[in-house]
Amino acid sequence: MDHDETGCQAPPEGPILCVNNCGFFGSAATMNMCSKCHKDMVLKEEQAKLAASSIGSIVNGSSSSNANESVAATVNVQVNTVEPKTISVQPLSFGSSLGENGEVKPKEGPKRCNSCNKRVGLTGFNCRCGNLFCAVHRYSDKHECPFDYRTAARDAIAKANPVVKAEKLDKI
Repeated sequence: MDHDETGCQAPPEGPILCVNNCGFFGSAATMNMCSKCHKDMVLKEEQAKLAASSIGSIVNGSSSSNANESVAATVNVQVNTVEPKTISVQPLSFGSSLGENGEVKPKEGPKRCNSCNKRVGLTGFNCRCGNLFCAVHRYSDKHECPFDYRTAARDAIAKANPVVKAEKLDKI
């Protein structure tokens, strides 16, 4: 069957390499470029058109509404006013460790377990009773925890599951 009668083109004899020599195969639909090179070329053309239209509108002083819309859509600039702030400088005293209100702050030592006084550092465990414990004493039965877990659990269940009572008699 002849290809002229059907309107179809003859298939290429072999694969066509990309025109940009990137190593991939191109097609006639993308001007013998691979999809990545074609996409890059289209993007460069759009940027060139946008730049030319914006430069033309700046030079001429008059701009078309279409160019303004495309520039405004691509450029989003926010201008914030900056207010000057005054900073009060206090003289430094290296010999004392004074707080903000002039009171002496106690020196923070290394974090220690409340039961065995072992240094825990970053691996300490905070209990519900508010104390810090090592890995051995982290459980409530190991450090004689005063926190009442039973009452806390009852309150949580009561709060999560409110009591729903039906009426004794059906209304007629």
